[in-house]
Parts: sequence; structure tokens; C-alpha cells
Amino acid sequence: MIETRTLTLTQIEDLAFRALVAAGTSEANARPLAVATAATEADGVASHGLAYIPIYCEHVQCGKVDGTAQPVLTRPRPGVVNVDAATGFAHSAIDMGFEALVPAAREQGIAALSIRNSYNCGVLGYHTYRLAQAGLVGLGFTNAPASIAPSGGAKPVVGTNPFSIAAPGADGQPALLIDQSASTIAKSEVMKHAREGKPIPVGWALDADGNPTTDPNVGLKGSMAPSGGYKGVGVALLTEVLAAALTGATLGINASPFSGTAGGPPKTGQFFIAIDPGVTSGDAFASGISELVEAIRAQDGAHLPGDGRGSKRVQAQTDGVAVNTATLDKIEAIMALQRG
Repeated sequence: MIETRTLTLTQIEDLAFRALVAAGTSEANARPLAVATAATEADGVASHGLAYIPIYCEHVQCGKVDGTAQPVLTRPRPGVVNVDAATGFAHSAIDMGFEALVPAAREQGIAALSIRNSYNCGVLGYHTYRLAQAGLVGLGFTNAPASIAPSGGAKPVVGTNPFSIAAPGADGQPALLIDQSASTIAKSEVMKHAREGKPIPVGWALDADGNPTTDPNVGLKGSMAPSGGYKGVGVALLTEVLAAALTGATLGINASPFSGTAGGPPKTGQFFIAIDPGVTSGDAFASGISELVEAIRAQDGAHLPGDGRGSKRVQAQTDGVAVNTATLDKIEAIMALQRG
């Protein structure tokens, strides 16, 4: 049985922040990542929450990510924002980019944010969620080191490459939030099972010969199973075009892994599109989204993408989050080592 300890969201953010700073991350870069970590834990996505902090810290210390990087923003066109993350954390670069993207989208109706030379951006839906809170339809794409093989092949060429879309609602919160990877399951979930010595379900990953496996370590040496077969490969390629080729970031086939210390900075990319729905549809957008959402909620047993995370988010505000004590021990060890 896995032992846990309940922490408040404030405690989670503080713990993540202190560990990142202890590992050599600047406070300016540690804070947005710590805030995102707490939000991710609140949503119940433990694989991308505090469990990733020891990996982040290790990557700062080995040079896979520059904890003191200062992203650089440029505006080549009124509707385009470019940010070079300078091999630093994606969260700082995205924050900087959003400060320019949101007003540009409001002024022009649509605007794009291109980020290159960055690192793992965590849960992509966390970022599009914020665009919806600003009253914009937010689309997000991020590429990752290759882990999905093409249809009929066995050698990975594209990453799990998530995409996300968030549509604003009348209450200032997303009425609809879709966040999914091109693989059947996020690779971090397979990594989590490997750390815990637990088998994975059939259909999550394939071995080096393209055969199904229940051994997470074998799967990590093989490839991730694409969601929906060849259609999942198509989604991964779409995201690769937008988040890597279109941003000038490193292709997944050339990017170093998000796990372990091998290789230098992955230099992957993110691409966001923000749209003011009032410009494209007038008042029709709000009523259209409302009708669509209600058509789903009216069915017994049906649920919207993101409903599970939303309910956990509300509960976490009052009840806190149960965190694996083994993860907490790893984080405490990092800070103790720095103090020593």
C-alpha cells in the first residue's frame, strides 16, 4: 500500500518552489513552475505534479535545463509573438508570451505565440485554461522527444505530442477543456508505473519490435501506443508541425529525453493560438457552446472532457491533496543536500 500525506495547495507550491531554488533555479523561474505544480496536483494529475520536481531538479543540476535562463520575446508581426526560452523552463517563457498574446488577440481577434528552445511544459491544459479565463478560445500544442512509431513501423519518430483547446464560459471559467496526448496514455504515466514497479495495462506501450507489453520498462525502451492507431500518429504529426517545425524548435527525433540525464537541453517547442470568439461569431459563440455542453450533460452518465479534473480541483481547495510520501522524501532529500 502506498503511503500518503495530505498537503494544502499552498504547501505544495511552497515545497516545489523551495526544492527548485535549492537545486539552482532562479526564483523568477521557480515560481511559475511551482504554481503550475500545485494546480496539477489539484487536478489529480499526480504524474505531472510533485513527482516531477526531483526530475526537474536533477535536470537543472546536470544542465539539461537552464534554471536561470531569461527568455527573450520578439514581435515580428502584430499578431505573432515569439519567445526564445533559452533552454530554460517552458513555464516562464509561456508566462512572458501570454502577457503579449492576450492583448494582441483582443485587439486583432486572433494571435499566435511561438516558443522555441524550451523544456517540458507540464500539463498543456493548464496553459489553455488560462486563455479561456481571459475570455479567449485557447489552442495549445507541444512536441516532445520521439516515443511514437509511425504506422507499420517500430522506431519512434514523434513524441506523445499533446494538444489542448479551452473554450471560455459565462462564469469566467472554461466551459469546455480538452487536453489529450497523441498516445493512449501520457508517457509520464508509464514512467510512474516503472518507478513504482507496477505493470501497465495492455495497450499503453509496445516493445522494441512493436508488440504489446505490460512491462513499463520494456515499453519505455520501445514505443508508446498511439491513440486510435494511425489516427493518433496523425495527431502527433500535426502537433509536430505546429510546435516544432513552425516554431523552429527541435524535432522530436533529435530532442534529448525528458527523463534521465543523457543529452543536453531538449529544446522542444510550444505553439498557442488565442481567438476572441466575439470577433468571429458575435453573440453566437456563447449560446453555441452552452447548447453543446448541455446536450452532453443532459445524457445520464455522460461527461465532458475535463470534468474529472474540475471536480478534483474544487475538492482540493478545501481538502488538500494526498501526496506519495516517497515523493516527499525525495524532495526533502534534495533540499537537505543543498543545505548540507
